Amino acid sequence: MRFTKLNGPKGLLRRLIVVMKRIFVFLLVCAGAFAQSKAILGSITAFKAEDAVVVVKPDNTDAVNVKMTPETIFQRVAPGERDLKKAAPMKITDMALGDRVLVSFKPGTADEALRILVMSATDITKRNEADSQDWTKRGIAGVVSAKSGNTLTLKKRGLGGEIVMTVTVDDKTAYRRYHTDSVMFKDALISKLDEVSIGDQLRARGVRSEDGLKVAAEEVVFGTFVTKAGTITAVNPDSITVTEIGTNKPLTIKLTADSQIKKMPNMAGMMIGRGGAPGGATSAGGPPAGAQRAPDMSQMVERMPAAKLDELKPGEKIVVSSTKGAKPDEVTAIMLLGNADMLIQMATVPSGGRGAGGGAPGGGGMGMGGLQSLDLPSMIMN
Repeated sequence: MRFTKLNGPKGLLRRLIVVMKRIFVFLLVCAGAFAQSKAILGSITAFKAEDAVVVVKPDNTDAVNVKMTPETIFQRVAPGERDLKKAAPMKITDMALGDRVLVSFKPGTADEALRILVMSATDITKRNEADSQDWTKRGIAGVVSAKSGNTLTLKKRGLGGEIVMTVTVDDKTAYRRYHTDSVMFKDALISKLDEVSIGDQLRARGVRSEDGLKVAAEEVVFGTFVTKAGTITAVNPDSITVTEIGTNKPLTIKLTADSQIKKMPNMAGMMIGRGGAPGGATSAGGPPAGAQRAPDMSQMVERMPAAKLDELKPGEKIVVSSTKGAKPDEVTAIMLLGNADMLIQMATVPSGGRGAGGGAPGGGGMGMGGLQSLDLPSMIMN
């Protein structure tokens, strides 16, 4: 009886069957489209010439063996190019270790490449170097201290004291926010002005004023980072342990392939130079001689030569920048500076000079919170 009612004058059952058939066909079409669109993005880590296989390591998964066939199409595309119509044919022998590739697989197969789009590692390095130089030449960086309308105020510590800078934005300004789990620019998320918070580290580039203190921003990148200081108690193969200054608690600093280690030079000797700048020079990309702009700590640090882990010794004072970790007693280093005694002293001096406490934490001075204003390089732009 129930069946008869469903199959009444209006043909409800027939209509249900028709709808179900359409849904089934739709799912088949989607499955076919998914199979055709299966692809991976990663870097070449190895070649297996005897098997006609290239090993590709995606960013967040295990390496994949990609089989190449006589039908596989190889094309080169410039870094950052999104129009695939501009991709140019290339030879299989032109691929190299470290190249970034987008591999599309043949429908119905799990490992046979239909097309491999290649971004040369050499081209990527050149692009990144040019982009980094442009951020230095046309940009400013600091800690956000105020927001008002389309204006952001930044502050940071230079060798000559606190530096105040201004960033103005408009409707064309592009924003990117660093992911909480990554300090790599490629992982940054599209954002907006509303998401910029007081205390964030921020870099902006665009039309910069002659004194280097104002930028009409074309691009803004920002994120929430922490800066800590301590005295080394142990050096391990992939980490160091320190006694954190300000808390006297143990802190483990993990080091990865992306961590940068540098050692501060003898700052007292450098201050002998004219105007307090190292050797009497002004910061690169800054105002002409005579403008007396305080040295830019971030640029100074970025241009220091890299150091090795075995150059760090117990008893040495360090400063480290990191993202906020899940564990309060453990961080992963973005930038780690050794021989940082004077840097720590500079961070703990009050903005107006030495107060009654001589700038020591808890003595009426700035305290260890001043480390955040040092603007250590935390945002890796590559």
